[in-house]
Amino acid sequence: MKRTFFSLLLIFVLSACSHNGSMETTNKQTSHGEDVDTVNEKPLQAEDIKLPASIFSSKKSNTLISEKEMKQSIKVYLDSSEDLYNASNQFEEKIDSDQKLNNKELEKFKQIKNLAKENDENFSNYISNNTLPKGYKENSKRISRYVMGINEFIDGLDQVIDDMVDEAGDDSIFDDKIDSYISGNSNISGREQKKIESFLDEKKIDTKAFGRKDKS
Repeated sequence: MKRTFFSLLLIFVLSACSHNGSMETTNKQTSHGEDVDTVNEKPLQAEDIKLPASIFSSKKSNTLISEKEMKQSIKVYLDSSEDLYNASNQFEEKIDSDQKLNNKELEKFKQIKNLAKENDENFSNYISNNTLPKGYKENSKRISRYVMGINEFIDGLDQVIDDMVDEAGDDSIFDDKIDSYISGNSNISGREQKKIESFLDEKKIDTKAFGRKDKS
């Protein structure tokens, strides 16, 4: 029960600072090609959790990227990241309620984590190995750091939670652990998200990330 409490607390902290086409850059198809927007009223089943139809992928290198392509690349990356986050979160909720994942669920959870890592690496390589249009380099790197930071933050939750459960009797240690973990993840601050959203608005990039689907 203590682990569940700490899990919910850290997820709340994370939520507060994060979540509230015909071009040569391809959208890599996942093995499922399904929409992640599913509301489950029955107990979690692996087959109920849908993977995004694609993740970001590009083999381009040393290429001058057009603004049109860059906008689409950012959209694909952010949309697939959002879908993978939502899919992963359903498993995280089950884990944090002290429920065990069965073999099918573990396999799918691992697949989601691998896709998220691949998505991050593909976009990071793309913006590092090509010449981006004027006004896109700094903010594209900010987007990459932010999304990768979110994924790394989530991946580190279990170890931090386990450590805090072991030391739960000491409130000062608990506070230090929280402060240290959050301060070590400055790339996922609310300030960084606002900068990203301002950039998306300025460039008129339509994405479902950051709950923007409901705003459009």
